[in-house]
Amino acid sequence: MYEESSPSPSDSGFNLSINPLLHELPSYQTVARRSHSVSASTRRRSTLGSYFSTSLKRRESLGDAVEQPARSLRDLPISIQEKKKVRVRQDEQTYSSNQNIIFKNMKWRRLSQGIKEHISSLYLWRKDIHDVEGKFGTGIQSYFSFLRFLVLLNFVIFLLMFSFVILPMIISAQGVLNITSTQVSSSGKAEECTKYEGSNPGLVLFYSHVIDLLSGAGFLEQTYLFYGFYGTDELHSNYFHYNVPLAYFLTTFAYILLSLFWIVKRAVEGFKQSFIRSEDRFQSFCNKIFAGWDFCITDEHAAAMKHSSLQYELKTDLDEERIKQKIAERTQKEKFQIYLRRAFLNLLVLLILAACFYCIYRTTVYSQQFHYTQTNDGSFTFDLIVQYLPSIVITAANFITPLLFEYIIAFEDYSPAFEIKFMLLRSVFVRLANIIVLLLSLWSQITTCNGGECKPCGYNHKSYPCWETRIGQEMYKLMIFDLIIIGAVTLFVEFPRKLLVTFCSFPPFTWWGQQQFSVPQNVLEIVYGQTICWIGTFYSPLLPGIATIKYFAIFYIKKVSLMANCQPSTRPFRASSSNFFFLAVLLIGLPLACVPILFSIAIISSSKSCGPFSKFNTTWEIIPTTINSFPVGLQKLLYGLGSEIFAVPFFIIVCLILFYLVALSTAHKRVVVQLRDQLAMQGRDKQYLIRKLTRESVIAKKRLAMANAEIQ
Repeated sequence: MYEESSPSPSDSGFNLSINPLLHELPSYQTVARRSHSVSASTRRRSTLGSYFSTSLKRRESLGDAVEQPARSLRDLPISIQEKKKVRVRQDEQTYSSNQNIIFKNMKWRRLSQGIKEHISSLYLWRKDIHDVEGKFGTGIQSYFSFLRFLVLLNFVIFLLMFSFVILPMIISAQGVLNITSTQVSSSGKAEECTKYEGSNPGLVLFYSHVIDLLSGAGFLEQTYLFYGFYGTDELHSNYFHYNVPLAYFLTTFAYILLSLFWIVKRAVEGFKQSFIRSEDRFQSFCNKIFAGWDFCITDEHAAAMKHSSLQYELKTDLDEERIKQKIAERTQKEKFQIYLRRAFLNLLVLLILAACFYCIYRTTVYSQQFHYTQTNDGSFTFDLIVQYLPSIVITAANFITPLLFEYIIAFEDYSPAFEIKFMLLRSVFVRLANIIVLLLSLWSQITTCNGGECKPCGYNHKSYPCWETRIGQEMYKLMIFDLIIIGAVTLFVEFPRKLLVTFCSFPPFTWWGQQQFSVPQNVLEIVYGQTICWIGTFYSPLLPGIATIKYFAIFYIKKVSLMANCQPSTRPFRASSSNFFFLAVLLIGLPLACVPILFSIAIISSSKSCGPFSKFNTTWEIIPTTINSFPVGLQKLLYGLGSEIFAVPFFIIVCLILFYLVALSTAHKRVVVQLRDQLAMQGRDKQYLIRKLTRESVIAKKRLAMANAEIQ
């Protein structure tokens, strides 16, 4: 088929001489074997023809492109000197046009680069994060970048709540707008539901203000900080009407959707890199060996730690390969023993979790009962401990259970990479499940009461006249206590440990070693705090602002502790240099934060004595009430969009789109595999041609030596 495509005898001679060599190439032999196994001669012809004809066509087109100017100049009826002048002018024109294009591209590139550098110079903590990166590498730097992202996220959420909920209330308090307060029409026993005086204990002890500041009770209960303060139905003037309940409801969903889209957008970038890196195992080894060093490191000790980190990662990869081979060689008896052992250990883990959940439930019930039966003749320390008892138990569970899980998982015989991931998933589940258990304990106290006292209001109105504020106070205490614990651990644990290890030469302290900065565990801490913020924002609109200040403080606490006390972990998490792991853990916390919010919005009766939804049975009723105030045509459209007639076709269309995207991704993946195979074939072809050329050159040298010897 090569002779048919040849335009000249010389080309056909080239094809005839090169044809036997092409038949010897490894790529030709591989394709031939595949075609012979399938027994499809037409497929062989099309595959080989497309493979070799494509390369020949590229060669011919390249030759035509190179020879075309020479042929056109050769055909001109002028002398050699004039042809040289024409060639010089052509070269000058080509050079000048290329120079103009290059100059314009460089100009725009420099302009865009200058704008990017100017914008990047405005980033928060840019210099601090670069200092961390230069001393400890990109793994720990990614933690501080993730912390900066959470600061920006919480600040934007705070701006949303402040602009659409808090600011209208502040403006109305100045008399600029008229206020329509929420009025609940009630009679008989239902009048008890509207009574809410807040905390007004009168004369209190001096330390009560400190307890109120730490717990959110007392003078803070009737402020912009909590849900119960927003008892306004509408703000209006001559030409302006502002529905406060609707704004409160829509802003809640807005910050959840904003968080979701922002996290997914940032996670997609990291997912592309992690997906590419996880495709080929050999590529992973090559990246670690030839491109694994972090050239941003300038500290000698950090360089040694990075060296040990790479060594550990390579050992981990080799251990995984060894464990895979060991798993493949297991007998049925060994598999049964391992599965039985794992089942027993997982049962033990469930028992530990059940014990933690029960302790949280009992302490929450005790703390709630003490809150409504306390007197002023107690001690400051005891009152503060009882107020923070659920937070103390949750923090203790978050600290103890990961240590137990780390000890238990050593007997489950997992691979090193899966062992770390599974242990982290258990730790994430414990931290987030503890918050859910706390809320369930609160709701059990809110929705249950003796003697049918809950029937008039739908909740325990005597103990919890404004139960949303009470949940907001618990989230506020968790937020404050988490910051206190992080600061206390740094001040009273890490600093003394650094001093003891540095200045004491006794064996127990030298064996103890310096504090290691574990990136995954620190990420779990701030994800736990962010989940609390998402849940508590509905009950405490100012909580995102407090979270912003908290993460500001945590940034400097962690930076000072890192620089003064810690060293990089010798056993880092494999994805610590990628933000995808951090955002994936954060995405686990967001749906869990949405569950209690949706539960309180759609199921539990809203408080009748406080808040913007006091005239509704549930918070969700604001939506149908608002829709009923629209024109009839718009009402029919919105109800049609929410009916099954629209939902079923919409679901089918979404499924078809997903099916198309999955098929498209499968096709792209198949193309990528084919391109990789083609690259591998070309590599083998080049190696074969190099060996062939070397062998021919050696033979030619021998023949030349023999010819010289014969001549002599």
